[in-house]
Amino acid sequence: MPRSVNAVASKARRKKVLKQAKGFYGKRKNVYTVAKNVLEKGLTYRYVGRKLKKREYRALWIVRINAAVREQGLTYSVFMNKLAEKNISIDRKVLADLAMNEPESFKKLVDSVK
Repeated sequence: MPRSVNAVASKARRKKVLKQAKGFYGKRKNVYTVAKNVLEKGLTYRYVGRKLKKREYRALWIVRINAAVREQGLTYSVFMNKLAEKNISIDRKVLADLAMNEPESFKKLVDSVK
């Protein structure tokens, strides 16, 4: 019995990888084995980058909140603790936005917590 290779499926698989590698430089875009390895690494970086993005934004928000709260005579940790004690649940993204764009309303929030 002759060997069955299913050329249609294997060609489609290679075509899919090469399509994703479009725009890469040199052999990375048109040699299947090179493109497959580079693409796999790129997809890994993409996954990790999404996690790092969240981490970096949270750190940025904390820095902004801390800077705004220190002008009012508190520290970040004390401020967040007092928010929790008063059952005020505003996430860091919104707090940082208030601190940057609406300092008056942020000052009122800090005064209500003091």
